[in-house]
Amino acid sequence: MRARLPDHHLNPESKDVIRLATAVVGTLSALALGLLIASAKSSYDNAEAEMRTAAARVLLLDRVMAHYGPETGHARQLLRELIEKRLSRGWTAETTDETAGKALPEYQDIEAVQDNLRALSPRDAAQHSLQARALEVSGMVAETHWLLVESGSEGLPWAFLAVLVCWLSLLFATFGLQAPPNPTVLSILFVCALSVAGAVFLVTDMANPYIGLVRVSDTPLQSAIERLGKP
Repeated sequence: MRARLPDHHLNPESKDVIRLATAVVGTLSALALGLLIASAKSSYDNAEAEMRTAAARVLLLDRVMAHYGPETGHARQLLRELIEKRLSRGWTAETTDETAGKALPEYQDIEAVQDNLRALSPRDAAQHSLQARALEVSGMVAETHWLLVESGSEGLPWAFLAVLVCWLSLLFATFGLQAPPNPTVLSILFVCALSVAGAVFLVTDMANPYIGLVRVSDTPLQSAIERLGKP
């Protein structure tokens, strides 16, 4: 485009106007990118906290059932199978309720644990209290599951992201208009554009914390499963 434009379109006065206009767009792009980073970081932090909270609740539920007595053995086994299934499938809304062979979806697994707890017949006040506590914690675990399902389609606003990409493309186009098309300029523009594209990719990847390259670690669940079922 630069080679085809008339010379007076790229005189010093024209370049000054182009610089002023691109400075405005560059400022808006920086603000938009900052908002996207803040949104993605918030989503990632919330998912990380959710993972740790879920693992802690599972461990608490297992310990409450262990204190109740051997009657909860089947419910504890179901809970362990639920965590093993979660680790094998991943922590995503797309896979959380999939059926594999005779395996039940996860919401039916946690409901089976709750059904076993409701079927218990407490012999004294202590067991009655433990049963109520176990049902309360299992309800929290079920709530975590449905929150994951409901928030599975969330992510960065694509319209906002599309506008940001258009602004960045405009900026790099104006950079090319004002510079001679030599190999050094082209190489620098290519490297810088690739760097910005990589940053945008990482931000969008972080906004989906259970999949992709930047994902929440399942270490809390791995640690929890090692402690499940112990007397």
